[in-house]
Amino acid sequence: MIFKDQQVVSTVKGADPRKLSELVKKIAAEADSDGLGGFGAASDSGTSWLGTSLPQGYDNVTDQVDVRGLDLLNADSNFGSARTMFDASRPSALQGSKGKERAQAGEQTKDWVESDTDEQLMLFIPFQSTLKVQSLYITSLPPRNTDTEADEVPMRPKTIQLYSNRAHVLGFEEADDIEATQTITLQPQDWDATTGTVKFDLRYVKFQNVSSLVLFIVDGDGDGERVRIDRLRIVGEKGSKRELGKLEKIGDETGE
Repeated sequence: MIFKDQQVVSTVKGADPRKLSELVKKIAAEADSDGLGGFGAASDSGTSWLGTSLPQGYDNVTDQVDVRGLDLLNADSNFGSARTMFDASRPSALQGSKGKERAQAGEQTKDWVESDTDEQLMLFIPFQSTLKVQSLYITSLPPRNTDTEADEVPMRPKTIQLYSNRAHVLGFEEADDIEATQTITLQPQDWDATTGTVKFDLRYVKFQNVSSLVLFIVDGDGDGERVRIDRLRIVGEKGSKRELGKLEKIGDETGE
């Protein structure tokens, strides 16, 4: 019997090596995700609410994020942490009436990230294996029809700079002096009206052997002073496992 939170979650009866092997693999996968809820390619929980299917031939590889090594700069501590963006659950802002009821009852937590002193965020994302990253999905759900002053309502990201295979998070001034691997400028019409999610494709040849990403939110779309991110999903292909704790810069491949 397998126990989780003092409850039996799985039972294997008799000498069944196949079932035992499957159970061990499942437990190992959940342990690797370290609190991500096991939303890998085999699960719909991390993508079913995004409003679009995954690109053919690619998987949701967000379960390869090494959440223990995440680093987020300029985040307001009154909201979620870096791990919040990789949570497997549907954002509370998409929960409809049930979410509103929980909020009124004081049970809803702020399951999103907002920037603090200005609209910029800097996120370091290490991976458990080298990845081929095809696209990123960002969900941002600022409140609508609010009486709050316009400059106090958080914005969706507009300009995003990506840096691959950095050994640690970049400082904001440091990022200004380093050429980004790719820069993306989002338009209001890029966001899905129902789920508040945008998908943007990466220059695939530039993201072939990725051990880490730095995501720099440069500015937001609007006149506000803060940016909001509810969820972040990574789509691509898994590669070989790397030794955790040893991030090494990987140079561009020949011809890139």
